[in-house]
Amino acid sequence: MVVTAFLIASSAAGNDPVPSLPKLTIETTAKQAILIDATTGVVLLDKASKELLYPSSMTKIMTAYTTFKRLKEGKLSLSSQFVVSDNAYRKEGTRMFLEVGQIVTIEELLKGVIIQSGNDASTVLAEGISGNERAFADEMTRLAHEMGAAQTNFINSSGLPDPRHTTTAYDLAVISMRLIKDFPEFYSLFSEKEYAYNGINQGNKNPLLYKNIGADGVKTGYTEGGGYGMVASVIQNGRRLILVVNGHTSMNDRASEAEKILRWGFNEFDLVTLTKAGQVVDVLDVAEGTTHSVHAKVANDVYITIPRDHKKHLKAQVHYLSPLVAPIKEGDEVGKLVISIPGEPEKTFPLYANESVDRAGFVKRISNSIRRLIFGSEKKSEIAKITH
Repeated sequence: MVVTAFLIASSAAGNDPVPSLPKLTIETTAKQAILIDATTGVVLLDKASKELLYPSSMTKIMTAYTTFKRLKEGKLSLSSQFVVSDNAYRKEGTRMFLEVGQIVTIEELLKGVIIQSGNDASTVLAEGISGNERAFADEMTRLAHEMGAAQTNFINSSGLPDPRHTTTAYDLAVISMRLIKDFPEFYSLFSEKEYAYNGINQGNKNPLLYKNIGADGVKTGYTEGGGYGMVASVIQNGRRLILVVNGHTSMNDRASEAEKILRWGFNEFDLVTLTKAGQVVDVLDVAEGTTHSVHAKVANDVYITIPRDHKKHLKAQVHYLSPLVAPIKEGDEVGKLVISIPGEPEKTFPLYANESVDRAGFVKRISNSIRRLIFGSEKKSEIAKITH
């Protein structure tokens, strides 16, 4: 095994052994909270994020996801129409103010769900898509489980209280990140600040949309049993953080705590680009080939989320079995890029051959074998600096 080392930081201190680095954290009045860097999936803050909670109107994120999926599959269109049932009309809580028998488009209903948080609108969508709300909620649960939100169980499409209607802060973050990733063409609805229907104008209940911090979604919620909660998405300089908080005692507490945590996340952590997709990371030794080496590259951009004060300790190494033996085809996996930070689990990314190396003829293979016996194959060296 050959290990070639990269020094990430420009400071010489990055070469010195260091103890495990202290974990950054921030106090919050939320009962449950999680803050995630959406690019890397790194959790920056975790407070009881796997604890069951009542999702309240944050449920409607999954209601929107399930509807978006049907739209993207071509099974429905934004102009498709549903009829308002008596059951939907009688839903308690926040409303779009639909009337029984009204014919409403899916686009109107989605705005009623996302911007106005209408429980009536959520029910119309559920009944129109699946025939009844429970069948729709079962589909919501199935889709949530498929994306990794394994502790979630939806009973309805609105988030109205039911002891069986539960999720976690972690699951809400997973669902929200998937919605943003899977449906960018529809996600902009979550950033709209107001919507008028039936002559009634209602503002978006997400308080962060009205602050200059880069918020573009996602959804607030409240139940007496679960308190005030929120899923928030904020982008600054192209970097997105996803926050879930729940269990606050007031709307003001929810808003101030969410803003505080998000500012902390952007101020205390950096998203570092180690290498871009297709960029050559190292040159690896090859035996029995027409050349003595092959260039190794990553297939995708490699990002690391790290506390700003810890960047000088960030290191990367290339690990591979040396020498590689020809023939090697372009795209073959030839090693791995290993990222290490003291006290953190190593992160690994596969490396692929940037070009093919054919097997050499007999005479050249003998020459290469003698070369390996003379010069050996074990080495460890600092060969490059990666900037960020």
